[in-house]
Amino acid sequence: MIPLVIILTIGAAHGQDSKNNDKQDLLDLSLEELMDTTVDTVVGASKYEQKTTEAPSSITIITADEIRKFGYRTLADMMRSVRGFYVTYDYNYNYIGVRGFARPGDVNTRILMLVDGVRVNENIFGAAYFGGEAVIDIELIERVEIIRGPGSSLYGSNAFFAVINVITREGSEIDGVEIEAQAASHRTANGRVTYGKEFDDGLEVVISLSEQSSKGQNLYFEEFDSPATNNGIARHGDRQKTQNFFAKLSHGSFMLETGLGVMDKRYPTAPWGTEFNDTRNQTFDRSGFVNLTFEHDFDDATDMTARVFYGRYQYEGDYVYDYSITPVPRIIVNRDESFGTWLGTDLKVSKKLGEKHRLICGAEYIDDRRQDQSNKDLDGIYLIDRRKSHRAGLFIQDEIKVFENLIVNAGVRHDDYSSIGGSTNPRLALIYRPFEETAIKLLYGQAFRAPSAFERYYNDGGETQKSNPDLDPETIRTYEIALEQYLGYGLWGIVSGFRYDIDDLINIENDPADGLDLYRNVDKVRANGLEFELDGRSDNGWRGRASFSFVDTVDEQTHSRLSNSPKHLGQLNLIAPLWETTFFAGFETLYKGSARTLGGQHAKAHYVTNLTLYSIDLLDGLELSASVYNLFDKEYSNPASIEHDQDVLYMDGTSYGIQVAYRF
Repeated sequence: MIPLVIILTIGAAHGQDSKNNDKQDLLDLSLEELMDTTVDTVVGASKYEQKTTEAPSSITIITADEIRKFGYRTLADMMRSVRGFYVTYDYNYNYIGVRGFARPGDVNTRILMLVDGVRVNENIFGAAYFGGEAVIDIELIERVEIIRGPGSSLYGSNAFFAVINVITREGSEIDGVEIEAQAASHRTANGRVTYGKEFDDGLEVVISLSEQSSKGQNLYFEEFDSPATNNGIARHGDRQKTQNFFAKLSHGSFMLETGLGVMDKRYPTAPWGTEFNDTRNQTFDRSGFVNLTFEHDFDDATDMTARVFYGRYQYEGDYVYDYSITPVPRIIVNRDESFGTWLGTDLKVSKKLGEKHRLICGAEYIDDRRQDQSNKDLDGIYLIDRRKSHRAGLFIQDEIKVFENLIVNAGVRHDDYSSIGGSTNPRLALIYRPFEETAIKLLYGQAFRAPSAFERYYNDGGETQKSNPDLDPETIRTYEIALEQYLGYGLWGIVSGFRYDIDDLINIENDPADGLDLYRNVDKVRANGLEFELDGRSDNGWRGRASFSFVDTVDEQTHSRLSNSPKHLGQLNLIAPLWETTFFAGFETLYKGSARTLGGQHAKAHYVTNLTLYSIDLLDGLELSASVYNLFDKEYSNPASIEHDQDVLYMDGTSYGIQVAYRF
């Protein structure tokens, strides 16, 4: 029913547009020209620009226009709307699930995030950050490439389930100054100033600074409902403050960019046995990067990209414990600290050999100069772990157009780590076009994830966790068949079936011998899934996307469903022009099926509806938007992680956001 509604809605709007406008009649266009108006391009799938229908992956592109019209506040908000993805939030960080897989507490280590093609996963936890702690303000994004499937054949570790390539805006597109202010629920305020310009000599500049502050809300947790713990109410424990800075200079073949993201967050959930309702429980994250890129196309059908990059990550966590012995009160603040820096370089060379053959090869080297972790309090120092490591990778990929309608894409990469040794990961794709409007993709890939410094070496002196330096990498093999079919009137249908097998899965568990948590290579996981999507757009502003996915994710040792692995996900997204090209409504309904918790119960199935009204140029240069999230005030929850006393964490009811931006 939902796909039919979108077909009729977009088709009718498209037909009305062709009657009432002087634009070229779509009937005069060839089928190939019609398809080209609705086919996006992607860079991150093969490290060069290609049509998504020819890429060796299943791709979703989210544009800046969609980000604004759907009222997304963070990358995590955006990922909720993407086929096969879901998000868990614990009032501190956002955790991204992919195709039925999201281990509770995993900090997005199985997704590789790129900013303009450069990895930004940090080198302590191996995490990619999608919430307020993300290194890039969402308003600086031109588009996001979501590339499903294993990507280790090009990118090495962390490209396990997906690669997310965030492409930033250009100075020529901004062309002036942007000033933005936002007010939202929970006493939230946000401000941003951005300058972008392209000068006559070809120099482009982008400089942006933003800050957000939220007082948060008082939250109730029934697990702490007693007079001794404020009747389960955590007061003033949800405060958050974030800051972002970004700058980019580009001229000719050179680009220099730098970014910094800072988040100071109180957490109200009292994890790891900390004191409930104590506002000193808080975390501090600071991520930064500097990249210098040289990219040039030569006359002999050769292009080269060379980079040097530097990254820095700092984490501080304050955890409040009560060691009181009646009648003597004794409250101790335990301090966790991590500090990582890395310096790297990569090189990619692409060569077209005639009209039907493209060869790509490259290398990457990263020197993890600091991977420091410590834990201490007034009673002593429990951990000082200072490490260095390095890693290197070589890859080659060959794309051959065997026939006009058949593409073979094959690649392999070998990585060598000073800490864990080597890993070799291939990828093979057959892309067949039996008809002009049809693409069939047969995909196979392997990937690995190296254990992080935190998983191998962290311990806090016997309080909650101990180290396991013998951890091995985890690996995945993925098989997928995808059908992408052009249906006419700007509509594409996508059907995908896949299977993946994970070996040596790194999972946190409790050791009954001493009651401490540790990471082990203990699990084997198998998943089988189906995904369906209908994606449509018209040239008068209508845009719709409806998707549904079914995934059965099983622990092969216990033959039970994994926790935090919903079988069913559904997304409906629609942008409707309400008044010509100046006033739009963005509507989305997101469905998440029930998911088993660590306690053996279930977080119930639910849907959440969001609505955004967005206007542009009602007055010259003025943009206004108003959003209501969880429009129908649905009560819903997500499975909690091993560090929580709660089995589920209940999420926000209805909230709002109002945003004003002026461009001049």
